[in-house]
Amino acid sequence: MEVKTAFGSAISGMQRGMQGLERNADEIARASTGEGRDIAQPLVESHINQLQVEASARMASTLDDTIGSLLDEMA
Repeated sequence: MEVKTAFGSAISGMQRGMQGLERNADEIARASTGEGRDIAQPLVESHINQLQVEASARMASTLDDTIGSLLDEMA
């Protein structure tokens, strides 16, 4: 996998997770006013989206560390 592609995947994962969190927050707000569905589902989905953001951020961090190590070895 190319580094550019791997970083792109990490960034995309973080963006998808953040978009999901925004949707969940909207659904929770609507549920509190009686307009939306049950609040349990968006709460569970928000946890899943949070985990996606965290995993994608770890992926980007690991890639950064690995590239840094490789550059150190080459120098």
